[in-house]
Amino acid sequence: MSFFRNQFANVIEWQEFREDMIFYKWNNKEIKKGSKLIIRPGQDAIFFNNGKIEGVFRDEGTYDVESQIIPFLSTLKGFRFGFNSGMRVEVLFVNTKEFTVKWGTRNAINIPAPGLPGGMPIRANGTFNFKVDDYIALIDKIAGVRERYLVEDVRIRITSVLDQLLMKWITREGKDMFNLQSNSFEISKGIKEDLDMQIIDNGITITGFHVMSFNYPKEIQDMISKTASHGMVGDVDKYQRLSMVDGMSSGKMSGSGAASDMAGMMMGMNMANQMMNQVNQQNQNNNGQNQPQPSPQPVTPPAPEGQPAASDGKPNFCPNCGTKTAGGNFCANCGHKLV
Repeated sequence: MSFFRNQFANVIEWQEFREDMIFYKWNNKEIKKGSKLIIRPGQDAIFFNNGKIEGVFRDEGTYDVESQIIPFLSTLKGFRFGFNSGMRVEVLFVNTKEFTVKWGTRNAINIPAPGLPGGMPIRANGTFNFKVDDYIALIDKIAGVRERYLVEDVRIRITSVLDQLLMKWITREGKDMFNLQSNSFEISKGIKEDLDMQIIDNGITITGFHVMSFNYPKEIQDMISKTASHGMVGDVDKYQRLSMVDGMSSGKMSGSGAASDMAGMMMGMNMANQMMNQVNQQNQNNNGQNQPQPSPQPVTPPAPEGQPAASDGKPNFCPNCGTKTAGGNFCANCGHKLV
């Protein structure tokens, strides 16, 4: 008799468990007498019949179906296994963990922007989290017609509406188009709520949504980076001089041919002119502050009374020693300068 009991016995378990699988439906047609149920960590086992849940078992372990499972089923409590009859009921294993999925816009989203008739093309990427929340809705909408459900199925469902939601929350209340990262928390929060409403009918809830980065076209990104650099430097002229020096020292401005030589020469001349102008201006400022006062000119004493001065301004007599001068520039007696 034990021989026939072993022939009809089976094991109900999720044998090929996958981290990216949301649920798995045990596919035997009926449960035989002596069957065992195995529940592993991170799994729930749901017994259901004709789309109606009979019982949900959450604790991990091994259970005897006849003695430990059937007594807890809602409408099959009085079921008794016969010699050739088994229990016709389906078992759904659900992965209870929270899934984390990466997302990214496949194509650029043209966000309306002032001065850009076609809009500004923006890409974005990040992650979202979800988990199974409602087993009844899951069975009614998905598990009733599918044997398994993967994370990729949810990702496709989410990304199909994500572009519209990004456009909605980026343009809402006039967000700063050139600084979207500062508004990423508010944008993510709004998208999470909308996505949750989109997918909650399938028994799945969105537990988190995050925008990691917004990506602009290269021209726009270069402009944003340059504007930020100018703001950090403060002095645009200084920024240009530093850029030239860096370029020449790093070799980025080196090249071959007359064009590159001419460009290097012109840049060198411009930089030299700027430096000379600065030096000259600084010298003028210093000269204005440190210019010495003119020394007083010696005053020629008047000629002695009764002795007129010479017509050319030279005295007839030396004012130092009184010797008569002979029209020279210096006194012949003492050497005193006469003019």
